Amino acid sequence: MRGDYWSPYVPLAVRRAKAKKKMLQLQKKGRKIMPVEIEGRKIAKTFWGAGWCNHLESFGDYANRIPRGRSYVRNGSVCHLDIHKGKVDAMVSGSSIYKINIRIKPLVSKAWTQVKNKCAGQVGSLLELLQGKLSERVMTVVTDKKTGLFPSPREIDFDCNCPDYAVMCKHIAAVLYGVGARLDTQPELLFKLRGVDHQELISEDAGIATIGKSRGRGRRIASDSLADVFGIEMSESTPKAKRPAKKKVVKKKTKPAAKKSPRHSTKTVKKKTSAGKNPSPRVKKAELEFTAKSLTTLRKRFAMSPIEFGLLVGVSTLSITNWEKKKGILNLRKSSREALRAVNQLSKHAAWEELTNL
Repeated sequence: MRGDYWSPYVPLAVRRAKAKKKMLQLQKKGRKIMPVEIEGRKIAKTFWGAGWCNHLESFGDYANRIPRGRSYVRNGSVCHLDIHKGKVDAMVSGSSIYKINIRIKPLVSKAWTQVKNKCAGQVGSLLELLQGKLSERVMTVVTDKKTGLFPSPREIDFDCNCPDYAVMCKHIAAVLYGVGARLDTQPELLFKLRGVDHQELISEDAGIATIGKSRGRGRRIASDSLADVFGIEMSESTPKAKRPAKKKVVKKKTKPAAKKSPRHSTKTVKKKTSAGKNPSPRVKKAELEFTAKSLTTLRKRFAMSPIEFGLLVGVSTLSITNWEKKKGILNLRKSSREALRAVNQLSKHAAWEELTNL
């Protein structure tokens, strides 16, 4: 609750130290902390992130207030930001750790229907949608000030427990900019925030062509729902994992052929089993042990962004960014390990060719 006085000034270094300590305490209690980290002076760089910030700054109600949060978001004061359907929960480091709740009305069905009708057949693929590689017509539709995907001030309600009596304090403004920065790496969250299904913007013709042209992992991604792609993991790679196992069983069945000479057969069988058993665990171990460093190296080898690499592997952008921040060997699902192992065998050209076929 806001009081009748201003809190004393606290230096940035002290605020950061207090915020770090508080976030560590919350993490130990099982809370997932997602800070906003800005590289350089530009808060948002992509079509979706910059579009969000520019849209809010275009309204007179926000134009004079939202810039107050720029320095806060740039210096890392937004220590947690989580986007849900219709709301944003955040914590900002100031004189204290302030809690911010932003509520955004879902996009009305009539407006969403109009957006879909105007974009029908013009969004060729999921990759184009996420990268913002859209035609001028589609960009005009989705960024329209009145009927587009971005909310207007009358659709936004917010609250902060700081002592500032301003309608929009600098902590709320910092969070709104933080949303734009988050959309840079996870543009799918805009659709989640507005309560609409992004799959409906993808051309059906493009989806059919993708299923026909894609192979292996690409076919799996095309056949799954886009909600799964944006979710946690892909789950259809297990049939692929069974194929190598069948080949190994066939090889073992050839052992009885060595029974003709007993003396030599026992020796040869021992050599084969020792040569067969020892390499397999090593290969398996090397293939399945992925670290944040090796994953980042693989992504940069292909010169891909987290969005593009996530689509190639078949996981969400959030999964890629989280994996690259973790320490030690990554504890991945079997489907993710299989996908990464397959991707690791690709050349840069082959990886991009497969990505464009998704």
